[in-house]
Amino acid sequence: MCGIAGWVDYERDLSSERAIVQAMTDTMALRGPDAQGIWIGRHAALGHRRLAVIDLQGGVQPMCAFENGSTIACVSYSGEVYNFAELRDVLCKRGHAFRTNSDTEVVLRAYLEWGDACVERFTGMFAFAIWDVREQQLVLIRDRFGVKPLFYQPFGRGVLFGSEPKAILAHPEVRARIGLDGLRQTLTVGRVPGRAIYDRMHEVKPGYVVRVSRDAITERCYWKLEAREHADSLPVTIETVRAHLDRIVQQQTVSDVPLCSLLSGGLDSSAITALADRVMRHRHGSPVKSYSVDFADAGIPFVADQDRGTSDTPFVREFVKQLCTQHTEVVLDPEQLADFDVRRKVGDALDANWILGGDLYPSLYLLFSALREHSTVALSGEAADEVFAGYQWFHQAESLNAPTLPWLRVLPDPGGVLSQDLLEELRLREYRADMHAQMSAATPSLPGETGVKRRMRELCFLALTCWLPVLLDRKDRISMALGLEVRVPFCDHELAQYVFNTPWSMKTFDGREKSLLRAACDDVLPEAILQRKKSPYPVTQDPAYERLLQQRMTARLAKPSPIVQQMFDLDALRSLTAKPVGDVSINHERVNIDHALALMDWLERYDVELV
Repeated sequence: MCGIAGWVDYERDLSSERAIVQAMTDTMALRGPDAQGIWIGRHAALGHRRLAVIDLQGGVQPMCAFENGSTIACVSYSGEVYNFAELRDVLCKRGHAFRTNSDTEVVLRAYLEWGDACVERFTGMFAFAIWDVREQQLVLIRDRFGVKPLFYQPFGRGVLFGSEPKAILAHPEVRARIGLDGLRQTLTVGRVPGRAIYDRMHEVKPGYVVRVSRDAITERCYWKLEAREHADSLPVTIETVRAHLDRIVQQQTVSDVPLCSLLSGGLDSSAITALADRVMRHRHGSPVKSYSVDFADAGIPFVADQDRGTSDTPFVREFVKQLCTQHTEVVLDPEQLADFDVRRKVGDALDANWILGGDLYPSLYLLFSALREHSTVALSGEAADEVFAGYQWFHQAESLNAPTLPWLRVLPDPGGVLSQDLLEELRLREYRADMHAQMSAATPSLPGETGVKRRMRELCFLALTCWLPVLLDRKDRISMALGLEVRVPFCDHELAQYVFNTPWSMKTFDGREKSLLRAACDDVLPEAILQRKKSPYPVTQDPAYERLLQQRMTARLAKPSPIVQQMFDLDALRSLTAKPVGDVSINHERVNIDHALALMDWLERYDVELV
């Protein structure tokens, strides 16, 4: 796992621009703490920062391929291709000779053999750039679900690109400029594929190839979710889901560095941890390392709310008691969660503010920081709720007819603390309705599929293409800011495509959420976890955290910067700081303070220019 950056300009000799390319590459240092490299040709420059996971000695990048002593292609690659060993065997039979044991070289050689169609053979999470010297073209490729980020911006007679916007913003001729659409996106919990928040900047869409030539920038979709008839019986469907999970975990536990699993005591992470534990015991004779997060005991008992009916910790301990994983509980206190330095590091990792979850973002950062001391790779249960329809709103009648993104009904409105003038310009309600309409219209369906069946397919599609990218981006940015690779087994495209086409009656055959996943893993999980209802990632209920946020906000409002005065309703913010703390029922107001602070920090730290 790594960070990439680069620059292509057909009217500029980039051989004299090493300092700029170095500065762009340096912004990726946290993503790749183990090594760096730069390759520069006349019209193209590729930079790379490496987090060594496979072939620690041989996978140096950028990596070039040669023919008759001349460079014919160069790659800067981030990610993991889990089936690289099988592809290597195929390429060897086709006459390719390998100098390393890395998946990077397999990616490069596969491109030389099949062109950009090579990506259709890859299973994994990846984002990479190839400069084809023969064609004088840049090829940018991103995995099917966009687990690994990749951004680009037209610039001069070419483009700038990088794993994160900060690589592009490091170019001295680029400013952090944001228009109304970009601001709308930062305030909307959802994504439209391809859009970036910064002016003129784009994301490579998940499942797409972008080609940059002298004449044009073009894109090609190589994979997307498709509607297909599902002919398997329920028992066969459950067996198929389990077979996919066994295959995926076998693939994703391959690593030349220490690996662990994130454990919440919920169905998703417990299933992955249990399956990984079986593999690790068979392969290495030792249990998998697992990590969970909890909060320091402030003498306050857990209180159920509309999102979280139970605390994670008892379920985590029950899992560990039965499966005997090598477990560590990471315990956090309010001071850590509200720490200014931690929050700034989170903002820098995201290149933006965070818009949901309150202390969830700093909590993730501190959890990842603790486990990075012992592991370089972690498995996560992310995406199970999107693949298997686990969220509450999948199972609420109101979501069937609501003309908006269904999760927005249960999340706080991050625009509630903005100035009235700005809100009128943004027209967030219309923007979200347009986003819902646009993404719903893109939903694939079978002939004659209407009514509830069509709507449930829409909800699954929205979850996978509009909501999941928010979570994947959060997971990638925060983990990679610590040099930690987080793998997401439930994002396997074969599993997701298969489950996407199972009928709703199968997805809920036992009258509960994630019926297929529960049935597929019922032989490896404690009964208490199999019966537990869905509970999101935990947040602290200690009123000391909210009190610290109020103090920070009060200090910010004592001397607000010009952009804060321009964008925010200062009276609304002051009223939030005056409310009593500790009432779980008004937790959304704490989230509003959290969001407003993150938004202020980002705007000022990045010197954002509104256009």
